[in-house]
Amino acid sequence: MSRLPNASAAGAGSQALPKPPIIAPSILSADFARLPEALSIADPALDWVHCDVMDNHFVPNLTFGPLIVGAVRRMTRAFLDVHLMIERPERLVDAFREAGADQITVHLEACENPAVVLDRVRSSGARVGLAIKPRTSFPAAEKFLEALDLLLVMTVEPGFGGQDFMPDMMPKVFEARQWRAEHDGSFLIGVDGGIAGDTARVARAAGADVFVAGHAVYGAGDSAAALAELRQVVK
Repeated sequence: MSRLPNASAAGAGSQALPKPPIIAPSILSADFARLPEALSIADPALDWVHCDVMDNHFVPNLTFGPLIVGAVRRMTRAFLDVHLMIERPERLVDAFREAGADQITVHLEACENPAVVLDRVRSSGARVGLAIKPRTSFPAAEKFLEALDLLLVMTVEPGFGGQDFMPDMMPKVFEARQWRAEHDGSFLIGVDGGIAGDTARVARAAGADVFVAGHAVYGAGDSAAALAELRQVVK
């Protein structure tokens, strides 16, 4: 059995890190005019809140920056997971950490020197995540795994919510789980994109611990009920 991160590493402003499996509702799909209500469904003892930051360069969409993340931090006590889909993410690591990010995930493909960027995130006091796009193989991330708290496997092309889940990404999840077990690793394995009840079940069977869900939660008539249902699916 591999070691999983304990609850002692949560960052400023949050409660202890929940134990996996974890649902991470993505506010990208929430109604920003009712953001406090949208955030209120996240249980700090069970869930993360996921913030998708896009720059219209690394991905073809533009979302928000540290100002909104800071507002989210003030509205929730849940663990705040910030996913940087931006070029040269090292430039903004400190700004997002200061805004209240408990974990900062950067893309392998966006970093000129991934090891340096991951060290920058660690030095900021945030937990460290590394995301890989669908066309990036698991071996490309392998040499960085010991430095990670989270490996995030993208199960859609990053940039927009509401895309269809790519089941052919599951071998990467399985490879990550196998590597973790063989090397006594301590990182969590996350999936992001097209996560709903049926696909979360598939990803859980492959070895995922963290499930980023946007449309499946905030596109439902009852977001709190949808989140509760996803928690049960991955148990």
